Amino acid sequence: MDQLRAINYFIAVAETSSFTEAAKRFNVPASSLSRRIVDLEKSLSATLLQRTTRVVKLTEVGRDYYKQVKQLVEELELTNESVKSYHSEPMGKLRVSAAVDFGQRILLPLLNEFSEKYPKVILDVSLSDEVTTLNRDEIDIAIRSGYAPNERVVAIKLMDNNFYPVASPEYLKKAGMPKHPQELRAHSGLYYRTPNGPVPWLSYFDKQWQDVSAQVVAISNSGQWLLDKALNGEGIIMLPKWSTQELLDSNDLVELTFKQPINITQQMDLGVFLLYQKQRYTVPKVKVAVDFLVERITKNTVKVGG
Repeated sequence: MDQLRAINYFIAVAETSSFTEAAKRFNVPASSLSRRIVDLEKSLSATLLQRTTRVVKLTEVGRDYYKQVKQLVEELELTNESVKSYHSEPMGKLRVSAAVDFGQRILLPLLNEFSEKYPKVILDVSLSDEVTTLNRDEIDIAIRSGYAPNERVVAIKLMDNNFYPVASPEYLKKAGMPKHPQELRAHSGLYYRTPNGPVPWLSYFDKQWQDVSAQVVAISNSGQWLLDKALNGEGIIMLPKWSTQELLDSNDLVELTFKQPINITQQMDLGVFLLYQKQRYTVPKVKVAVDFLVERITKNTVKVGG
């Protein structure tokens, strides 16, 4: 029995819940695919699939087996690709995922430069604030804001990503400069909406973290629209330094500073991380992209990160 082929057949059935649909993936008769899986079950002395006239389901041991062999097969495919392309020129499709605002402001301009340097690499870029999973979503490189992820991936910190309150001089002239974080509650707030909802404003005083969010005047997942409203003097907004440094330098925005810490979370160690699967680094297109982005972004951390 060709065990690897049988395992691939089993994975396909597990994912489609159908022998017919799984057989279409490999362009083989459903009966042949079914016999291979039966042979696999006999070799394991275990029933992996529960078969009825209408549906095929995984048994309990089948679910556990699927999770383990799926990962092994993917790692084997990655290893084969790495070996085949070890001495080759960077080429092929490179899938990159990043949050919308970071992608538009920092990543996309760098990827334009990358494309000029490596014209045979086809970029497939997805900008979304939904969290992606490298393995599940077939992403080669992801750039995420927050904490170092608890995934079995390599995470390189590109820059800090703590948030700071900023507003236009016109707004502060009209509404006044708050001297304590709790005074923010009386101000107008512009809020970015994440997949989990608008981000709160938190500050630590009186021996505890407290919500000091201003009164809501606008909520959006468009960072640029909110930033335009802040520049127009419509309220205070919490943003990381990399997205506002040029505007702070030009005095179009003013940072509100307090003795008490303020952020969108109780943790003050937020970062922007570049993520990739360790075994993918030997693939030329991934290696050159990782090296290029890390070098270009970290080199400019002082400029964009403050």
